[in-house]
Amino acid sequence: MPASPIAVMASGKGSNLGAILAAIEAGACPAEVRLALSDRADAGALEIARKAGVPEVVHLNPRDYESRERFDMACAERIEQAGCEWIVLAGYMRILSEAFVRRFAGRIINIHPALLPAFPGAHAVRDALEYGVTITGVTVHLVNEVLDGGPILAQAAVPVREDDTEATLHARIHEAEHRLYPETLARMIREGFVVEGRRVRWKGR
Repeated sequence: MPASPIAVMASGKGSNLGAILAAIEAGACPAEVRLALSDRADAGALEIARKAGVPEVVHLNPRDYESRERFDMACAERIEQAGCEWIVLAGYMRILSEAFVRRFAGRIINIHPALLPAFPGAHAVRDALEYGVTITGVTVHLVNEVLDGGPILAQAAVPVREDDTEATLHARIHEAEHRLYPETLARMIREGFVVEGRRVRWKGR
């Protein structure tokens, strides 16, 4: 199977990008990261991409554009120029414009540190702890115009321990993310899927 070209958009340390690159290197994920793109010049993800030999490693500064839509358009043009089939959000902290989401409808995936639809938003781990749940987890989902609202591709549960802090729980959630994200990406490429309403149906079944 030929490798599927992907773009990874990240704002932070890049641990999920690193996990995907490691899975590709191990032959477990039939993808090729052609473009790593960040809205932050100091994002660790950019250095991870450079060290891995990703062909295009790009920082675009949102302040150089007059609107979110203009910035997203510039990102979209770089993604299309690189010939990427999928867009993988890996700790990308900007909310995508509706025009961007429509342009790549059904081709953008994200990972969220909770079992959606519970605890959407930027503080999912803290919110889960404050609510007092005994199980939280990780969700890989398609991106649509609703924040953390797209159809669910995969989920993994992470138990909450009585002595957990936000930091300890987040660390175990990251471990689950690093397993689930490459596995789900590989399954998407190998099997394919269709979306019926909110349900994802895997073609390999």
